[in-house]
Amino acid sequence: MLPIRGADVDFRFTEEQLMIQDVARRIAQEKIAPSAEHFDRTGEFPLDNIRTLGENGLMGIEVPAEYGGAGMDPVSYVLAMIEIAAADAAHSTIMSVNNSLFCNGILKYGTEAQKQLYVRAIAEGREIGAFALTEPQSGSDATAMRCKATKQADGSYVVNGKKSWITSGPVAKYIVLFAMTDPEKGARGITAFMVDTTREGFGRGKTEPKLGIRASATCEIEFNDYVVKADEVLGQEGEGFKIAMSVLDAGRIGIASQAIGISRAAYEATLAYVKERKAFGAPIGTFQMTQAKIADMKCKLDASMLLTLRAAWQKGEYDKGGARFSTEAAVAKLTASEAAMWISHQALQIHGGMGYSKEMPIERYFRDAKITEIYEGTSEIQRLVIARNETGLR
Repeated sequence: MLPIRGADVDFRFTEEQLMIQDVARRIAQEKIAPSAEHFDRTGEFPLDNIRTLGENGLMGIEVPAEYGGAGMDPVSYVLAMIEIAAADAAHSTIMSVNNSLFCNGILKYGTEAQKQLYVRAIAEGREIGAFALTEPQSGSDATAMRCKATKQADGSYVVNGKKSWITSGPVAKYIVLFAMTDPEKGARGITAFMVDTTREGFGRGKTEPKLGIRASATCEIEFNDYVVKADEVLGQEGEGFKIAMSVLDAGRIGIASQAIGISRAAYEATLAYVKERKAFGAPIGTFQMTQAKIADMKCKLDASMLLTLRAAWQKGEYDKGGARFSTEAAVAKLTASEAAMWISHQALQIHGGMGYSKEMPIERYFRDAKITEIYEGTSEIQRLVIARNETGLR
């Protein structure tokens, strides 16, 4: 039991939570792991595998059944994400965006019609969603965005501008877009919109060639006099920044889970390797320096898991009317992402030349781990969030 704000967290999993974990593990082992090397090498988008995730409720884990989802809780989401990420981080990136960044915000701020139209299609795996906040000149400083939406007399908006590093951008049918509607108001002048990418005025740039998570398609998108209808505003005008920050809190739990999956895969591969690989007449796992690395890997992995479960539990309480979970999510994301980078680094070092070779997945874990320290808030931003929340100073 772990005390949080006067309450106790019980980390014994329910039958439903274990059930969705088993479903995720089965798909991860039977479909995703065998194809991971191919998708990493080619950079192809794994559409068939993503459809399978959707058909099994994994693209809308926290989405209520009336909107096509599994109707589960945040802990279930964490358990499922870890299984998918352990098989391949790129698949888990697509899954995380659809669950955390796309569906989550619409469920909280959208109208009934928006939930039925956008959330159902994504949760059932029929379409792919995306989240467009970052721009070429504004990453961590989201308030510096230049993408502008100008309101018309009929209540519609005309959007012009660019967004960059949009995960699933090359394949997304629907996008949650953030644009400036009143530059003089700064953060309070940002509004969220629902975008249908099949309409005139929307364009996609080239797919980015990335170091890791290569099967997760990423691109720049552009709006040229794209018209957003009045009923496609998400929430209220001027609420965009608040919506984005709220959604990112949930997204950070997803990325922490992804980082844990990468860490677990690297750790388990290393455990097997140190028992088989021999040097100087003995398994390298008998050497004290190797044992020290194994011990530290285990500690960082377990700490990441517990902190992420805490954040997920706190989100569940928040969804029921409890306190915001911003700090818990930032702590989990920071700890898990830096642990993933460290664990995958040590795994590669222990594997030596074989770890550096593409004949084994170790180098992929190492490449994939790095992005978890960057997207949905860099490690530096997580430290700012934590410190400012704890001190109350800005």
